[in-house]
Amino acid sequence: MPESNPHSPQETGSPAAGPSGPDDQNQRYWFHILAQNTPSARNLHAVKLVDKAWQQGDRVCIVCDSAEHAEELDDLLWNFSPDAFIPHSIVPDSASTCTDPVGILLCPPVAEAWDTVIILSATLPADADRFKRLALVAHNDTAVLDQARSHFKQLRALGIEPRVHDQRKR
Repeated sequence: MPESNPHSPQETGSPAAGPSGPDDQNQRYWFHILAQNTPSARNLHAVKLVDKAWQQGDRVCIVCDSAEHAEELDDLLWNFSPDAFIPHSIVPDSASTCTDPVGILLCPPVAEAWDTVIILSATLPADADRFKRLALVAHNDTAVLDQARSHFKQLRALGIEPRVHDQRKR
């Protein structure tokens, strides 16, 4: 039976058990390109990924660049499901710790602290190759796509070939 992708909101199954080689490593990195061209579509997709990974038992963080963006994600997580609450908190800096299973980070994530890292920030963490699972999410906007392509190139330079989910082709 093929392994499901824990970072695709449409699929079900458990996260990968862990890397055992280069091919497995590449299966831990995803690059989502949305057909929509709005930041709200990107945020919603990221929150769906958070919910999926959290439901599977992962500690999950979303990395963003501004307090305003963190507040938008916070609101989405509070209101995402009428039947459930996703326990989360905003982490403003590296000196702060997150005791919740989901964090919205305004600082670089520490690889040992998170199972799944979702990147919405302009900067890819320097130790991106150390994360158990990482997802880049881009909406169909030229500036955001250019930023995501830069992240993609950085991952390739680290020897990682992310799996691309391009929804524009559907």
